[in-house]
Amino acid sequence: MQEKKNIMDYDTVALDQEGNAVIIIDQTLLPGRVELIALRTAQEIWDAIYLLKVRGAPAIGVAAAMGIYVLAKNIETEDFEEFYREFCRYKEYLDSARPTAVNLSWALKRMEQAALQAGRAEKKTVPQVKEVLREEALRIRGEDIEVCRKIGEYGLTLVKPGDGILTHCNAGQLATVKYGTATAPIYLGQERGYDFKVYADETRPLLQGARLTAFELYSLGVDVTLICDNMSASVMARGLVQAVFVGCDRVAANGDAANKIGTSVVAAVAKYYGVPVYVCAPTSTIDMETATGDQICIEQRPAHEVTDMWYKEPMAPEGVKVYNPAFDVTNHELIAGIVTEHGVARAPYTESLKNIMSQRIQG
Repeated sequence: MQEKKNIMDYDTVALDQEGNAVIIIDQTLLPGRVELIALRTAQEIWDAIYLLKVRGAPAIGVAAAMGIYVLAKNIETEDFEEFYREFCRYKEYLDSARPTAVNLSWALKRMEQAALQAGRAEKKTVPQVKEVLREEALRIRGEDIEVCRKIGEYGLTLVKPGDGILTHCNAGQLATVKYGTATAPIYLGQERGYDFKVYADETRPLLQGARLTAFELYSLGVDVTLICDNMSASVMARGLVQAVFVGCDRVAANGDAANKIGTSVVAAVAKYYGVPVYVCAPTSTIDMETATGDQICIEQRPAHEVTDMWYKEPMAPEGVKVYNPAFDVTNHELIAGIVTEHGVARAPYTESLKNIMSQRIQG
């Protein structure tokens, strides 16, 4: 009898063997069922990103890199400039799917630079440029695994065995290729017998904490307790939480961090109770060209996600106004540290993030 696969046995984002499609887990169906879907067209890739079938800044970046390769592979021309014009059309379209997640534009820009280097600087043929793009997309995927593990190692130095950890939304393996960002210290701790007690916010309105974080942690045997978003103060007041680990979609140069809506509330509560908040951020998520969080574009989502998406009947009066931002910005003063693959940045962030980013460039 074949052993049933665990959710963690699946690849969050991958290329099929022929390189003709991006294969993802449709996360809108979790935890009810695990379904892999193939994305072949620009519309399918854009929809998957916008509709949160693939989500989490790192996973979005990997999906975009692989997606633009799949689309570029099917551009039928031998002329590089014509190829490049069509490539840019696809790039701009995919980049419009989710404006807050900086990894989306970062990955697409990196793929564009790879194409330009190969096609213009090195005068490679279009088929050779396509192969360069395939290699770059796979490289971005491989780097994500290593980056998340390093974040886990640095994050693990900030806690001790037996600690209670609270996390908001899903910055787990389902938001990356492996390990996650905010969950990386938890998974490494699980491997080493740290016996963490994890509290997962449900994360309204799309319930990523309940549907995804609690799902994957529980699947791996982590001691996880699901709580409603308005319960974070309760568990902190009782001394059950010693640290908060969250992911992010964009970090500004001053350390302000955009993450799932509700993160700033958790951070404010944690500040009151003296619980350190750590933002786990690959350097690809740090945007040094954005000075402060006020300059981060916040995506607005449809009203039905709040009023009736998870209910048999609408839970709000028809026609009521709904405010549904996907993210909020946590002020840098509420953040104890930003955990990257190059170490932990501390205040003042304008200086420490510069140092972190210089290490990335040197590496």
